Amino acid sequence: MRFILLTLLIFIQQVLFASNQPRIIPEPASIQYEAKSFTIGNKTLIAITDSAIRPIASLFSERVQSGTGIRIKTIQQNRSGKNQIRFIHEEALSEEAYELNISSKDIVIKYGSPAGAFYATQTLLQLFPTTVFGSAPTKVSHIKLPCVSVKDTPRFAYRGIMLDTGRHFMPVDFIKRYLDVLALCKINRFHWHLTEDQGWRIEIKKYPLLTEIGSKRARTVIGNWKDSIYDEIPHEGFYTQEDAREIVRYAAERFITVIPEIELPGHALAAIASYPELSCFPEKEYKVGERWGIFNEVFCPKPATFEFLKGVFDELFDIFPSEYYHIGGDECPKESWKSCAHCQQLIKDKGLKNEDELQSYFITEIEKYLNQHGKQIIGWDEILEGGLAPNATVMSWRGEAGGIAAASQKHQVIMSPNTYCYFDYSQLGGELDEYDFGRKRFLPLETVYHYEPYTEKLTEEQHQFIIGVQGNVWTEYMKTPERVAEQTFPRAFALSEVGWTLSANKNYDTFKTGVLQMFNRMSHWGMNYSQAFYEPIFYYDRRSSSYPKKLEIRIDLPNAELFYTTDGTEPSRQSTPYKKPLEVNKGDLIKTAAFVGEVQTGRTNIVNLN
Repeated sequence: MRFILLTLLIFIQQVLFASNQPRIIPEPASIQYEAKSFTIGNKTLIAITDSAIRPIASLFSERVQSGTGIRIKTIQQNRSGKNQIRFIHEEALSEEAYELNISSKDIVIKYGSPAGAFYATQTLLQLFPTTVFGSAPTKVSHIKLPCVSVKDTPRFAYRGIMLDTGRHFMPVDFIKRYLDVLALCKINRFHWHLTEDQGWRIEIKKYPLLTEIGSKRARTVIGNWKDSIYDEIPHEGFYTQEDAREIVRYAAERFITVIPEIELPGHALAAIASYPELSCFPEKEYKVGERWGIFNEVFCPKPATFEFLKGVFDELFDIFPSEYYHIGGDECPKESWKSCAHCQQLIKDKGLKNEDELQSYFITEIEKYLNQHGKQIIGWDEILEGGLAPNATVMSWRGEAGGIAAASQKHQVIMSPNTYCYFDYSQLGGELDEYDFGRKRFLPLETVYHYEPYTEKLTEEQHQFIIGVQGNVWTEYMKTPERVAEQTFPRAFALSEVGWTLSANKNYDTFKTGVLQMFNRMSHWGMNYSQAFYEPIFYYDRRSSSYPKKLEIRIDLPNAELFYTTDGTEPSRQSTPYKKPLEVNKGDLIKTAAFVGEVQTGRTNIVNLN
């Protein structure tokens, strides 16, 4: 694994922030520090009165022992005692709310439900030295924690991250570590994108060809998919039902609900390659998608297809207890339906106006089946086309328009606009950005952090239909777990504050200090993250072809200084210091580097305005 935080950068962090108090991500509703400490050691006890808290206490004590060697025993006790961590149920607190009070004598956690108790432990862990997240214990005899009083509750009920394993398969062990980090910043939904044109990743025993054929592709496009250059390397992988159950169990222990996604009616080529009879033209030959983009091959809305999908969901019901199931619904071209005699006859028989309404019919039929089994559907905002299924929740990705329309119709909405929530987009805005689907689509950390899900285009009453936010990690150009983690973090930390913290309590400068501390935790944890935090970021108008342009250069690393050149030479501390936005013209070449003292903190970033 390639770790981003170099020894040099650890030193920089220690010099700049050694005296700072721990920063909690996401920022709590209220937090007050005192100039005292609580000593935790082998004689510390966890006192519980509710057996439902025992697994939470066990996870906490296991983490402490793994990182420090300190063993904390859990006891069933309803009275106070010296050097205890006491869990107290408080009915007045809402489901995910908690209160954490650390005095010099004890730690008291009050919670409204086990979820609140768990989140209190995640806050508590962030008050420990970052070595608590290591796999080799430091073997200390005791640790001093700052005395603090925290009162906390989330802003939104739904706080999600989506991981696309359809384009590139990700190992189970990585997904578990990914869930660990998400849980630490109080993400509570893991949207698992399991099927795509390029791969079907979940075992369905009734339909074995889905994994025998649909989980494998012969090769993968390189670079821009329109160039038709391929790596000629086979890619494959799928999750057995036992794998999926293990991930669901692991996530549930961390109060994360796993929401499976089965794409329909579009993005179905891997399924159709496995079972051609699901298409409009079964006589054709199909193969699992090898490039990115949109394919015309989609599910045909005929009885055999609906029976197939019901069979798929029947097996998933035993694996995924989530109330929500995601059914996709996006990017479904209608070309096959327009040429299909069955589809055209169905449009007439059902009194539909066009193929858009046929898509609505398709999704409504699936929704009926899922509703019968106690499930609610989530779909991308294209499910609005042709009429929204009666009970559907809309995940708005093409900006906020779909979410606004759905909330206006009194449907629940999860805001996930690509301009704020697509973590495949680039983070630096310059030559340092590796080629990916979002090379010209720019989403720096600061932009994610400042996202506001409530829009002025909805009334205050309509805001109640916005139940939360979600970040999306599409893996077209992410072949490895390291790359996925690099694209996700720290932007997922920023989104966690969008979902948890009231706007009035957010502060980007405070957050950035917390990010550095979170990076240290992740380094001990063996988890990758983006180096963009340490490097110059270019902001300019990418859409306009007119010049001159205004070029702004920023860096997230606190106290870093920026220096630049315009003659192609490597920037140093003797180069021109960056003080204000530059006016640039076509053909200009800007090289920028960041320094703390005499030390360059990351790579030189370059923007070439050709």
